Parts: sequence; C-alpha cells; structure tokens
Amino acid sequence: MLDVRDIGTVVFLKAELKIFMAADNAVRVQRRFKELFEKNPNVIIEKVKNNMEIRDYIGFKREAGPLRKARNVRELDNTDLTENQQFQKVLEWVEKKSSKKNN
Repeated sequence: MLDVRDIGTVVFLKAELKIFMAADNAVRVQRRFKELFEKNPNVIIEKVKNNMEIRDYIGFKREAGPLRKARNVRELDNTDLTENQQFQKVLEWVEKKSSKKNN
C-alpha cells in the first residue's frame, strides 16, 4: 500500500483497489500534533493546523497531480477508527477483491 496524494489518479491508474483515506480535519490536526509532539514537545498545535491547511490548499489547487479522488476509489473515513480497525477494513476490501478475481 502506498500513501501518496496522487497515487490513484496519476501513478497507478489501473490499480485493482484504490483507497482514499479521509478524516475530520480536527482529528487530522490532533493526530499530526501528537506525532510531531513526540519528536518535539515545543510544537504548537495552531502551527500544525495552519501548516495542514496550507498543505491541503496547495494539494487541491496544484496544476500537476492535484489531490482528488480517483473515479474508481473506495473511501475510508478513518475519523473514528484505530489503526488496527483501518487495517482490518482495508484487508476486508482486499480479500473481497481477491475472491471476486479468483471466481
């Protein structure tokens, strides 16, 4: 699995399973803050939020490979899911694709 913003719309156009992961912005900010705080306890959550807003804006507006959902994508809203729950959902989707392919 690759986690790149334009992987499903630019790089792997013919992938059998594309997953667009999304989460509530407040949850995304908290997750990123926690990740950065572990490396640097002086990080400021407001700066993390601003950085993410800028990054998202640039991602959606850039000319080459803008952030958008591919046509044949499964969306996984992971706002309220643990990492294990996310993994299990993706594994379920992979297994369904695999069983359809083998039938």
